[in-house]
Amino acid sequence: MRGARVRFGDRLLKAYTWLIILWLVAPIAVMIVFGFNDKQSKSNATWQGFTFKWYGELFAIPDLSGALINSLVIAAASTIITVVIGTMLGLALGRHRFRGQGATNFLVFAAISTPELVMGASLLSLFVSANVPRDRITITIAHVLFSLAFVTVTVRARVVTLDPSLEEAAKDLGAGPWATFRLVTLPSILPGVLAGAMLAFALSIDDYVVTSFVNGSTLTFPLWIIGSVKTGIPPQVNVMGTLIFGVGVLIAIINAVAARRRT
Repeated sequence: MRGARVRFGDRLLKAYTWLIILWLVAPIAVMIVFGFNDKQSKSNATWQGFTFKWYGELFAIPDLSGALINSLVIAAASTIITVVIGTMLGLALGRHRFRGQGATNFLVFAAISTPELVMGASLLSLFVSANVPRDRITITIAHVLFSLAFVTVTVRARVVTLDPSLEEAAKDLGAGPWATFRLVTLPSILPGVLAGAMLAFALSIDDYVVTSFVNGSTLTFPLWIIGSVKTGIPPQVNVMGTLIFGVGVLIAIINAVAARRRT
């Protein structure tokens, strides 16, 4: 009797898990499907036929193409800057003990929990007070600031698991500080660095709230989509979203395969 209850509970848990997964995947599936919708009107909300033509006309809307390019450039730049600074912060917080470390950890986690609305409003006040023109540069700065804490925490989690004796052995064998970092430390924390980089890129290319405060006249992909809701979202948006999603899935698969090979 007890065994039957356990099996029923396991089946119920599995069914519940699959329902949650389907609920999360459903919007993505709708986006992918409507990228093939042969729409005949401005609205792309009803299925009107199947076609591949939107993939051939992916860059037929100049403003949308420009917004996507802006998002990719800003995401790439902010990711590079964030990874460099976040890796150094993660190493410092995970490896060393110093005065004020508790306050620094608190600030890092406070940055993660701060609502984007508060961060966007504060950055807007800063740029306006400093008379800084709002454009790609201010968007990049904003994206670095709100994604830096995520990269720092990810790298720090990897650093605290490292064996310090590996670096000490490298130094005993004559390696200098830079050689030790390049040949021992960096390869060891590389999974955490890559995970932080992917997280920073995803946060940047996906952000709307903070960007809407500091963009000025610069349009990014999310801003363009929100602005086009009243007139109708074109199928090219679904196609671009599908391609971005596909690239993300491909990177995740490659990372999983590489991690399994390392194991």
